[in-house]
Amino acid sequence: MSARRPPKLALPEATPSPAVRATAASVARTRPTIADVAAEAGVSKATVSRFFNHRERLLSPDIATRVEAAIAKLAYSPSPMAQALSHGRSRLIGLVVADITNPFSVAVLRGAEKVCQEAGYLVMLFNLGNERERERDAIAALASYQVDGFILNTQGQSEALGKNPTDTDILQGRPAVLVDRRHAALNADFVSLDNQSAMRAACDHLVEQGWRELLYITQPLEDVSSRQERASAFSRCIKVHAQAVRGQLLELGKAMKGAADGAPDGTLDAAIRALRERAGANGRGAIVAGNSVVTLRVAAAMARLGWRFGRELGFVGFDDPDWAPLIGPGLTMVSQPTDAIGQSAAQCLLERLGGLHGPARERLLPGRLVVRGSSAAATTRPATRSQKQLTPPEPPECAAPGGR
Repeated sequence: MSARRPPKLALPEATPSPAVRATAASVARTRPTIADVAAEAGVSKATVSRFFNHRERLLSPDIATRVEAAIAKLAYSPSPMAQALSHGRSRLIGLVVADITNPFSVAVLRGAEKVCQEAGYLVMLFNLGNERERERDAIAALASYQVDGFILNTQGQSEALGKNPTDTDILQGRPAVLVDRRHAALNADFVSLDNQSAMRAACDHLVEQGWRELLYITQPLEDVSSRQERASAFSRCIKVHAQAVRGQLLELGKAMKGAADGAPDGTLDAAIRALRERAGANGRGAIVAGNSVVTLRVAAAMARLGWRFGRELGFVGFDDPDWAPLIGPGLTMVSQPTDAIGQSAAQCLLERLGGLHGPARERLLPGRLVVRGSSAAATTRPATRSQKQLTPPEPPECAAPGGR
């Protein structure tokens, strides 16, 4: 005899209460739409749009009052992006930086963002992470957000952007400003440190202080214009002072990248030892570092060797990070006007967005030589600190090439 199954119970179909339905609806739609405003006011969406575009003069007083009342009742706020796009502008600026971990990139971002915000624009950042093959993807990604223009701190003459000077399709007709690094494929305004004048001032300072054997250390030159310009200016300085000074260039490559894990960089250590040997017993050898990244590697090498800046070797570096005065007797640095570079780049772009046409312009800003103990005279070694403007102040606006 089989066991009888219990009879099925007929349960009523679950029906949400009106309160539950209202809550679900409010969750599904968290904010009213322009259609809701139109329905509440008894007008079309086009009429509401005219009201928001300050064309209420095209509406009768009664309709304008009804729309305004509906907006207040529903607490409706139009989407800034939708409003901007309806006028053909997103009010967004795309900023591409080579390496956000580099203090230079952060400082430029701050300067650019300040000017953009004051003009009513927001900045969207894309960090390449020193991966040059991502440049085209970075610009395409920002373009998909309908940015109005670009500020580009690229990796240099990257094949990702093309080598052809006419290959500008990547920008999709949007204006761009290049920062720090030139690019032959982009016909765009350019803002940078005046690298030639800055290197000349650094080199002349070391010569005046009695340093006679110089070594310029830089990251790989590759196609990075700022590095190439500094290296070229260093070689020119050595030629000018050929009667009294000798100089060499060390281009750090894979050895430098491998040093990021803290392992001793044998190539760099050997080069610094060789500089000391060439300088001889009088200790008149000095290092010029291409940027703050190189400066950190040099400082680590000096620590491994047990040497002190200003004693065994003199030193001048580019960039002036917060920690420069804290190493040894203080490091003499060429301070870049990074905030001003960012502001100037943004201003140039805003001028283009405002309808300015014409050939590409360039703006080379002066650096500032901040003298500390590391470059003190090779004989007396006085620990003094001073600042020197390297070139005359620049006008606030961009200028055509050669007319700064």
